[in-house]
Amino acid sequence: MKIVIISDTHLPKRAKGLPARLMAELADTDLIIHAGDWQTIEVFHELQTYAKVEGVFGNVDDDTIKEHFPAKRILELGEFKIGIVHGHGKGKTTDKRAIQAFAEDEVDCIIFGHSHIPVKKAENGILLFNPGSPTDKRRQKLFSFGIFQIGDTMEAEHIFFN
Repeated sequence: MKIVIISDTHLPKRAKGLPARLMAELADTDLIIHAGDWQTIEVFHELQTYAKVEGVFGNVDDDTIKEHFPAKRILELGEFKIGIVHGHGKGKTTDKRAIQAFAEDEVDCIIFGHSHIPVKKAENGILLFNPGSPTDKRRQKLFSFGIFQIGDTMEAEHIFFN
């Protein structure tokens, strides 16, 4: 199963549309996960033309997005439990807020966004993954998103592009 992981699209504020590099990967994906800050529901509508879309809302999302998506969710994909949260809030780092959101849950991976900083690291046996942003790189050198391959194992990688 191929899963495209995105966050912080901020469309149409930060870009006019989804970048070609991302759309190329969407063409053959089985699932899309968005970790919040969609900005408008039109992003969801466009993404669902490629594959099923799961996600959460972020701190800049409007009520329409909040009606469609929760603040936090857990997906069971094969043998793996994937937690998804945007990661916004007060105090602590974005990583720590994401971990705290699932403190009472058993998950294999936590996908989060908010900081626009790509992260892939293990902490206490849990994979922490922030895809960065495909449309608003802020102080990062490159735009980014993620791809997970899930089968008997779970493999995660970032895709970086200009």
